[in-house]
Amino acid sequence: MPDAATRVRNLSRWLSVLIALLVFVGDQVTKSLVEKSIAEYTVVPVLPGFFNLTHTKNTGVAFGIFSGSPAPWKTALLIVVSAALIAAVVSFIWRSRRVHWEAGVGLALVLGGASSNLVDRIRTGQVVDFLDFYWRGYHWPAFNLADSAIVVGAIFLVIQVIFSE
Repeated sequence: MPDAATRVRNLSRWLSVLIALLVFVGDQVTKSLVEKSIAEYTVVPVLPGFFNLTHTKNTGVAFGIFSGSPAPWKTALLIVVSAALIAAVVSFIWRSRRVHWEAGVGLALVLGGASSNLVDRIRTGQVVDFLDFYWRGYHWPAFNLADSAIVVGAIFLVIQVIFSE
């Protein structure tokens, strides 16, 4: 029978898998709903002056970075880099003896978001973005739940690094 430390480590790993899976499924479901219910380039005001739902396709990375690049190898490079990063995160989670909860949650969020966007890139060469925030003349590029999970996960990792002993 495994000792207490092994049981905690295994529980932590499976919790990370569950968080990543929830992010993945949530992102795939919301993208599918947007594709089925909002015509591409349509803007649906939710909170006028602050937030819209929209339907755009992004061939770049998070928040539209590199989406205007016409390079024919861009999608292949994004797939390879994403797959390598996902493999590194999975390896780290599985091989680590002890991961602080902030790092575990952060890595799980990154894993779920990156996996969902990777599946979209492999399937169609692009991802669906639909969250559109703005205020007055300031407009943030549209993004999706996967992008949000990646950013929040990175914030958890930074918090863990800053406050770790």
